[in-house]
Amino acid sequence: MARDKESPPPLTPREELLLKVAKEIVVKFIEVGRISPTSFADTFTMVIDTLRQSLKDGEKG
Repeated sequence: MARDKESPPPLTPREELLLKVAKEIVVKFIEVGRISPTSFADTFTMVIDTLRQSLKDGEKG
């Protein structure tokens, strides 16, 4: 499969770490029965957004 000419830039190490942490959090929620696997996408989006905001807030002060 050929790559698109307009493919996104590679992830920064920080962004890659954020994605891994968000995935682990959502998987743990699924394992303990707090969410269902069908809601992974929505929950993942909320978790990654929360993590990003948390990092921004931490940098401010």
